[in-house]
Amino acid sequence: MSTTLADVIAVLEAAYPPALAESWDSVGLVCGDPADSVSRVVFAVDPTESVVDDAIASGADLLVVHHPLLLRGVDTVGAHTPKGALVHKLIKAGCALFSAHTNADSADPGVSDALADALGLTVLRPIEPKPSQPLDKWVVMVPIDHTDAVQGALFEAGAGRIGDYSECSWTVTGTGQFLPGDKATPAIGSVGALEQVSEDRIEVIAPRTERAAVLDALRTAHPYEEPAFDVFELATFPSSRGLGRIGELPHAETLREFTARVAGALPSTEWGVRAAGDPDAMVRTVAVCGGSGDSYLGVVSALGVDAYVTSDLRHHPADEHLRAGGPALVDVAHWASEYPWCAQAKSVVDAAFGFVPEWHSRVSTIRTDPWCLSAS
Repeated sequence: MSTTLADVIAVLEAAYPPALAESWDSVGLVCGDPADSVSRVVFAVDPTESVVDDAIASGADLLVVHHPLLLRGVDTVGAHTPKGALVHKLIKAGCALFSAHTNADSADPGVSDALADALGLTVLRPIEPKPSQPLDKWVVMVPIDHTDAVQGALFEAGAGRIGDYSECSWTVTGTGQFLPGDKATPAIGSVGALEQVSEDRIEVIAPRTERAAVLDALRTAHPYEEPAFDVFELATFPSSRGLGRIGELPHAETLREFTARVAGALPSTEWGVRAAGDPDAMVRTVAVCGGSGDSYLGVVSALGVDAYVTSDLRHHPADEHLRAGGPALVDVAHWASEYPWCAQAKSVVDAAFGFVPEWHSRVSTIRTDPWCLSAS
C-alpha cells in the first residue's frame, strides 16, 4: 500500500497543528492532490525557484517548506507571475507544495527548539507560551442501563482524551427526579406522575472545538427526550507551545565565546553572526527566536536571560534595548536561524514513513538567504 500525500499531511499537521498558526498566516497544502502517492520528499526554508527546480530535478513528489509561497491574498496564479510560474512548474512536475510557518514556530518541538538544539541549549520554556487547549467539562445524567451507550458516543465524538490517554471519565450513581408535563413524551415514567430513576453522573472533558459534535452525540445516544447535562468551560494554563524558547547552556561562557558558538552551529551566510553587548559578559541563560524576533525585545528583557539570539534586528530598537539594560543580542541571518527546522521536520516524517520501501527524504542544501555579497 502506497503512502499518499494525505498521509504525509496528517503527520505534518499532527506535529505542527494548523490551529497554532497566527491569524494572518497561510499554512498547509498549496498545490497537489491529497490522493497522489508520495515517496520522495524535500525540505527547505523557502520555496524559491532554485529550490523548486532542485526538488523537481531529484524527482520529488512533495516539497515541504517553512515560508509560505502565497502568504498574502492573490487574484491570480497565472504562469506570467513569479509565484504563479512556480505553482505551474510544480503541478506540471507532479510535485506538491506544503508549508508549515507560524504553526511550526509555536509547535512543541518547533522552529525555535531546533535552533536551541543547534546551539547546545537545554530548552526550559517558550518566550511567549500559548494557552493550553480550551476544554469543556461535560456532566451528563444517564439512566444506569444506558451509561455505556452514552459514554461510548461521547468518546466517539472526541470526549475523554487526556494527554496520551483516551476514554477517560468519572462516574457516580445517584437518583434523578422529573415530572413529565402534558406535552412531554417521556422515555421513562408517565405524564403527570413524579418519577425517580437511578442515574449515573458521567463527567468527561472535550476540546471546546468539538462542542457541537459532542452535543449531537449526546442527544442522539441519550434515551431521554430532554437529557440533563451541564457544560463548564475550564480555565486555560500556559503550555509548552508558543513562540521562541528560553534555554540554558551546559556552562557559562563569555559573550565572545557564545557568539563563536552560534557562528559554528549555524550555516554560514554573508549576513554572518554579530553580537551587541559586553564581549566579556558571562552567558548562561539564552532566549532564542527563529526568524524575526525584535518584537520580543521587551519581553526577553523582563525574563532575566543573559543573551537573546534572533534575526533581523534593527539599529534603533537594538540600541534602545541595550541602553535600557536588556540582555546581550546575537543577530543571525533569518534563513540560518530557521534552517535547523528542516532536519526536525524531516525526522518527523521519516519516523512515520522511513520504513516504507522506496521512501527517500532530504534537506535541501541550497542557501536561500538573499544576501550574496559582503565587504569590509
